[in-house]
Amino acid sequence: MDTPAVKSLALELGFSTVRICRADETWAAGERLAEFVADGHHGSMGWMADTLERRQHPTAMWPEAKSAVVVGLNYGPEQDPLPLLERRSEGVVSVYAQNADYHDLLKKRLKHLARAFAEKTGKQVKVFVDTAPLMEKPLAEKAGLGWQGKHTNLVSREFGSWLFLGVMLTEAELEPDQPERDTCGSCTACLDICPTDAFPTPYRLDARRCISYLTIEHKGVIPVEFRKPMGNRIYGCDDCLAVCPWNKFAQTSAEAAFHPRPELKGPLLAELAALDDAAFRQVFTASPVKRIGRDRFVRNVMIAIGNSGDPDLVPVTERALDDDAAPVRAMAVWALGQLAPERASAVAYGRIEKEVDADVLAEWRVFNRRQ
Repeated sequence: MDTPAVKSLALELGFSTVRICRADETWAAGERLAEFVADGHHGSMGWMADTLERRQHPTAMWPEAKSAVVVGLNYGPEQDPLPLLERRSEGVVSVYAQNADYHDLLKKRLKHLARAFAEKTGKQVKVFVDTAPLMEKPLAEKAGLGWQGKHTNLVSREFGSWLFLGVMLTEAELEPDQPERDTCGSCTACLDICPTDAFPTPYRLDARRCISYLTIEHKGVIPVEFRKPMGNRIYGCDDCLAVCPWNKFAQTSAEAAFHPRPELKGPLLAELAALDDAAFRQVFTASPVKRIGRDRFVRNVMIAIGNSGDPDLVPVTERALDDDAAPVRAMAVWALGQLAPERASAVAYGRIEKEVDADVLAEWRVFNRRQ
């Protein structure tokens, strides 16, 4: 199976785009990753430091790798997600997580591609979809699918910001495509819109300040300085992606699996706050959201409730003060303080001596010092 045949089959399998690059050439991406970890910008994602050496280059993980077949699958939304941020009594789930888990769909197709390629060529292959120590975005840039913009995400001339990536490494030597040229120019829209100033410089991300990291990867209580900037974002953040001018060329995804489920288009915060573990698992079956668990998710919901300005959400906030999960209780303290300070003060004095969780006690004491 030669290069044109590989690309043809990838498109037949439903991928939106496919390009090829060498996997065994030197690149600067490994050094950038080492700097990212050395600066502590990976936050609590210890697995990035633990796998740093293998992650720095494809051949560090698989020495026999010669070529990388990089595929992209368009998940472009029907509408701009930014206006959803104004609907404060509703939660905003990142576009990529509003329906099926993309890992499953991409990996199934990639495995089909890999089997066909291996059978035709007799060459070894390995497939990756964001779950192994492989840097897909630098490979996608090298292969010509797009370029890593100032927000560090991939930007495509054809699909804007909305591409899921997958990689098939092989020991076969395939004809490589030309890398894509960075055409961000003087634009800083993605940097300027970031609610938490997560970009210390263009092309560098401090994940510890990123709302996607805070709502998905970060465990425990969200630091105070990031709660108001989170707004009603309850899983991920699309701001730097959605504002990119290259989205004028974006297309709505043809994949029904990526079209938003009705219940996640603008879910009511009151309903989400009431989810117990069983209900959470039912609502988010086969969704990327499921992996963070009910407690972390409802913690995010409580922050969104605190930012809603909706007094009708006070009762559901008070009920969350008795939640089994300490982070949920702690964020309920903060949310009640935002919505009804007088009520929060009255409730505080009745509870502060009874609570034994350090985070909850800290929230109460911080609130009382403000009064």
